[in-house]
Amino acid sequence: MLRGTSLLPARKGRASAADRTGDGPRPAGGGARLAAIDGLRLVAAVAVAAYHFLGTTTPRFWDGYDLREAVPALHEVSRYGWLGVEFFFLISGFVICMSCWGRTPAQFVVSRVSRLFPTYWCAVLLVVALVVTARVAHLEAATPIDPRTVLGNLTMAPGPMGLTLIDGVAWTLWVEARFYLLMALMLFIGLTYRRMIAFCGAWLTLALLARELHSKTLDAVVLSQYAGLFVTGIALYLMHRFGQNIVLWLLAGFAWCYELTVLGDRVASHTVKPAAGGALSWGVCAALLTFFLVVLALAAFGPLARIRWRALVTAGALTYPFYLVHQSIGVPVAKGLLKMAPGLGLLPSVATGLIFALLLSYALYRLVDRPVGRALRHHLTRGMHPADRTAGPGAPPRQPTTGGAETAPRPVPSGV
Repeated sequence: MLRGTSLLPARKGRASAADRTGDGPRPAGGGARLAAIDGLRLVAAVAVAAYHFLGTTTPRFWDGYDLREAVPALHEVSRYGWLGVEFFFLISGFVICMSCWGRTPAQFVVSRVSRLFPTYWCAVLLVVALVVTARVAHLEAATPIDPRTVLGNLTMAPGPMGLTLIDGVAWTLWVEARFYLLMALMLFIGLTYRRMIAFCGAWLTLALLARELHSKTLDAVVLSQYAGLFVTGIALYLMHRFGQNIVLWLLAGFAWCYELTVLGDRVASHTVKPAAGGALSWGVCAALLTFFLVVLALAAFGPLARIRWRALVTAGALTYPFYLVHQSIGVPVAKGLLKMAPGLGLLPSVATGLIFALLLSYALYRLVDRPVGRALRHHLTRGMHPADRTAGPGAPPRQPTTGGAETAPRPVPSGV
């Protein structure tokens, strides 16, 4: 039964002024990692990989094989794997909001730069080395990569500069980067419970205006195609941190209705002529994405939040490097193996390419992500102004695990 619709979260017992406004830090002792969310990130990456390996509708993508005939069932399922990108953005809304809370803008920027760039730089250079090797060995007519393209790709934003993506999946990183900029802006203003709700409401409103006005400039800022995913993830984090109430559920519900509506554009962009596989079903896409949302909610404040499997934490750590290399390196490896040993067959070649990508991901995690990221974070932090090394009033800094999620105290819901 509803007891009220206050914007303010309620807590058990006597609350401080900061707690009553949603500005207070997490009480000490609430820091266990949400391992299930780490596992869900890998599920999203595997879905995208399935799309790139077996869901492609490019005729004869694998020399001598038509996926519709060679693996019809796997192909039909994998055609929906691109939804893993949407799932990534949904999870990102949750995790990045968590990562921001209690940090200064400088600390947030340092955490993102040290987490993303070292592995990305390494992945780009590995692809360049693969292309150069292929051309020298005359293995295939690889597209030449000039120094300007390489330098532009190292910024993680080659698209706005009109350059070809060296790592095809990197377009999603530019989407993420703009989301980070919006969250950094909120950090400058100051993160509070009410301000985040106002921010999410304003974001969705501007996204609607961008679509109504057909404004490419506004759309580039507010990311109207994905705004509903990020906002829903943020709403789930606020429920995780402050407890569930009717205001947060209404926010999440509105954002989700918006997202499923604009999802039609993404479905249309992945629909091909009947001769190449037929149209995708919006209903199936909406159902799959909603299922992802339910699982994420269960992992945030449901029974899945109690899972503490270390294997899932490791899986989460491998997600980012695997995402970067599975298409740009894993697919060429599988194609090369299929060409050199045609008798091996399609599925063994695909499996080999995926296994190689996973092993390479583990190497990048151990040799680049952890040591280089840690060193970069140390040097960037040392160069910060002393005032930036501690978070603002009422929100002392904490040390969240990289790319993962932590549990928070479960206050009593105020709106339900």
